[in-house]
Amino acid sequence: MITEKFRVTCDERGSRQQVACCATHCGVPVSGNDLLVYTVADGKQTLLLKGHHGEINAMTFGHGVKPVLLCSASADYIIVWDVAHCEQRVKEGKVAAGAVIGTLLGHVAHLSFSISNERVAACSGSAAYILNSKRQEEISTMSGHLGPLTAAEFCPWNEDILVTTSEDRTFRVWDITTNTVLYQSFVLSATPLLSVLMLAQNRHVITGSAEGQVWCFSLDDDFKCQLVTKMDLQQMEKRRLGGQPSVNNMEISKTVLRMASYRSLDHSNNEQANWICIGSADGLYVVDLATSDLRTVIYFRDYPTLGIPLAASWCVSYMGNNSITFFVSSLLSASMVLLEFSLSDNSRTSTEDEIFSVFASSTPLRESPLNAELKRKPNHSSKKGDIKEQPLVFHSKVKSSGYSASPRKAMFSIKTNVLKGRTFTKPNKNVGFVIKEYPKDAAAPSVQHVNLELCTKPVCCLQYSSDGKQTLCGLGDNSVFLYKSSLSGNPSVFIGHNKPVNSVSWSLNRQYWLSASEDQSLRIWTNGSTEPAIIMSDSSLSKPMKCAQFYYLDKFVLLASGSSLYMYLYNVDVTRDDIKRYQQRSVIKLTKKISTTSGTDITGLSAVNDFLSYAVLVCGADRSIQIFDMNKCKVAAELHDAHSRAIHCITQNKGSMFTTQASESYNLFLTGAVTDGVKIWDLRTLRCVRRYDNHVNRCHPCASAISPCGQFIACGSEDNCLLTGTLDGKLRLYQSTTGDHLSDPTCETLPSFQGMTL
Repeated sequence: MITEKFRVTCDERGSRQQVACCATHCGVPVSGNDLLVYTVADGKQTLLLKGHHGEINAMTFGHGVKPVLLCSASADYIIVWDVAHCEQRVKEGKVAAGAVIGTLLGHVAHLSFSISNERVAACSGSAAYILNSKRQEEISTMSGHLGPLTAAEFCPWNEDILVTTSEDRTFRVWDITTNTVLYQSFVLSATPLLSVLMLAQNRHVITGSAEGQVWCFSLDDDFKCQLVTKMDLQQMEKRRLGGQPSVNNMEISKTVLRMASYRSLDHSNNEQANWICIGSADGLYVVDLATSDLRTVIYFRDYPTLGIPLAASWCVSYMGNNSITFFVSSLLSASMVLLEFSLSDNSRTSTEDEIFSVFASSTPLRESPLNAELKRKPNHSSKKGDIKEQPLVFHSKVKSSGYSASPRKAMFSIKTNVLKGRTFTKPNKNVGFVIKEYPKDAAAPSVQHVNLELCTKPVCCLQYSSDGKQTLCGLGDNSVFLYKSSLSGNPSVFIGHNKPVNSVSWSLNRQYWLSASEDQSLRIWTNGSTEPAIIMSDSSLSKPMKCAQFYYLDKFVLLASGSSLYMYLYNVDVTRDDIKRYQQRSVIKLTKKISTTSGTDITGLSAVNDFLSYAVLVCGADRSIQIFDMNKCKVAAELHDAHSRAIHCITQNKGSMFTTQASESYNLFLTGAVTDGVKIWDLRTLRCVRRYDNHVNRCHPCASAISPCGQFIACGSEDNCLLTGTLDGKLRLYQSTTGDHLSDPTCETLPSFQGMTL
């Protein structure tokens, strides 16, 4: 909601320059070289400032309210005015005067004060001049950009650092004391960079371009800026509208004219939300920096009485509780308006009308496929007269005749070294392995301890067993390896597939595990047997099996192929007839088939097996996330354009026997896409709650897995380890030591996310 507090008239060209406003006053250029100062509270004119001979090009207010400093610039002078002192001189009948701090610097496009108001940065041409705010003194000059400067801001936590943006589409980090460049960015955009914002709470540098793109960089102590996230207002607007076209037929450029940080209470999780308010030509865009999602858009076209169809310049005046005040100049008229934006009414999105939960809220419907059961065949062997199955020999054991054994050389030897009276105890193999609470202050794994070269083909999938003792590895050479969690000893090798294994999954009781392959076959194995108990090769599947897992407390098997999700009932029977061993007594039967709404191929699948849940999450090649309600056999919700690339992995919080968690944490799930980082979503609101653009994409792992006792996004077992598989067929086991932390400062500890594949 927009509220107009007051409107003033200015010069036609002055409305296109940098405007100035603070919590108490605002400045307006008139007659080319004069300034009018108004009070924000009532919009009354208090001062007329004269002193410039040339046309005023830029203005800005200092930080704080005592004293209130106003700096104005023209081609001849740069003047700093003390508003309170000028008002006192006017009351005494004297002429208001300011202090000239710079002369003949040319056309000044931008002005900014340091946090202490002791320095002023003036952008003129391709150089930035650092001036003393109290007297005429040029402290330093920074030049080196290939185009005119558009903005400059002092670092809030270090006033000796200045960040400048230019029409050459780059930004630079300067050391004022030495006049040196600490960091120079690459060319970010096809259009000039127009604005820059620095956040002290997380030490980020944010810059925006004329085509609506926003980049967020981290500014560490070594001044090596690393890209945290990149946002596009045009794409975020389309995603917010659910892929629907805008009601406005005229395409308007989302120019990033001004940015401001805004912290407010996010009622969805009762935390302080870190939002970025972006003033553009057509309205105000509020972006959640933690998730890179568009929270609110307030368009000028929705308020025709304002008389501002398009904005030319923005300036932040005041930030209050769920409201923010801007001083905005009109692009098409010679007017400036003080506007108050209320953000509380627009913080919720349309997708929050229906609340979802991973927990079942009621019993299954009568016609639900979750009630399906396999019809057991009657056992006819107990009937009288039937031939019972018997072995070919009627002994419990068959003793070998010994003809094939090697001849015995030593017939008999007397044992003379037997110790009497001494007892031996069997060593305990499970010493040290106990189920205990996971340490909350443990560091994330960063030290490599094991590096195995399995084959030359990729490691396609990994998964720990629920007790953390064993690990399944699906390989690109059509085989499956079963390792101990420490990767010690020789693995058990399982073969039978004809193409790479795309998915492996443990059952809840750890008695069975399955493997799905590109050869359109699924195999269920019993733990300890080298032969599969069930071999399913469905000829009706037109595309390879991308992912498969056990579901609903091991009652069903979920399988994704093409654009369809298949749910199978199964029964494992490992008994065999000695004569007809080729006959499989195990049964697997299709129960239900559900297709995606858009017909896109499924690239990832996730469902909870540790407790009863109706929700099944799938991600598609069209970058969408769909929530299947298996109780009603329909798509309950859909999120469009969840990532900028096709989502290649999705996983939920599936619980752990090693750590206790709040029930709300089970509604979180993760998605990952190549070059687009990892996002954390809340199933209750269907909104992204956090985003990570870190080393995950730079490592290029083919797969990774976590033990069920971990508390990090992609790490943790009982000894706090991370297992990764690479495209060149290598397994790497990482462990943590005391004091080790990830290099990315944005990573935080989270509840356990089991079996995420990256």
